[in-house]
Amino acid sequence: MFTHKSIGSMKTISSVVEEYIKKKPFLQSALAQGIINLTSLSRIIKPEIQEELSKEIRNGAIVMALKRLSDDLEFRATHKIVKVLKNIGEITVRSSLTDYTFLASDTVLHQQAKLLEAVNVNQDVFYTSSRGVNEINIVVSNIIDNIVEELFRAEKCTQKAENLSSITVKLPAENVSVPGIYYFIFQRLAWEGIVLYEVISTTNEFTILVDDEQVDVAFRTIKDLKTL
Repeated sequence: MFTHKSIGSMKTISSVVEEYIKKKPFLQSALAQGIINLTSLSRIIKPEIQEELSKEIRNGAIVMALKRLSDDLEFRATHKIVKVLKNIGEITVRSSLTDYTFLASDTVLHQQAKLLEAVNVNQDVFYTSSRGVNEINIVVSNIIDNIVEELFRAEKCTQKAENLSSITVKLPAENVSVPGIYYFIFQRLAWEGIVLYEVISTTNEFTILVDDEQVDVAFRTIKDLKTL
């Protein structure tokens, strides 16, 4: 029968390093892309690896564990993601948008139907909506803000954000069969400090809503995914 001590002693450098890296998704992604100096990384994580193993270990042993990990099939999933992103289709940007959030009610959908009628009159107006359990979100071109506020004047508005832009990205059909596509994209937006007001997706496209001041950086970040 194994004692607690004997179970701990069965830990290997490779298993401890793998456990450490997998708890840090950003680091895992960068490692999979081969953009990290393994020797430098080994020095940084060495204290935590030694503490977990309760013994002194050489930097070289950690480097070897990192090398094997970056070559592992599980980490190669990143390459499948990159292949999909290279086939990103049209990227459409719309500016001067307003984002409304209303509490769900018995009447809000009826008012939303009236708004759709108004939107259909002008095909150039941007409109999208999503419904959660307790909230309904509506994003429109700011030229019809007055219509929204008139139609929904009896509803409880919990948030109104102005001066926003949307970026709509068309993804290749295989995006639904490759895990991690959205994580990979949003990770890079996070690295650039992009704040996402809303994320709206359909099967083969998604739309993000960002502040007007950040739209150029967000657009460039997404466009650059095609050249990874």
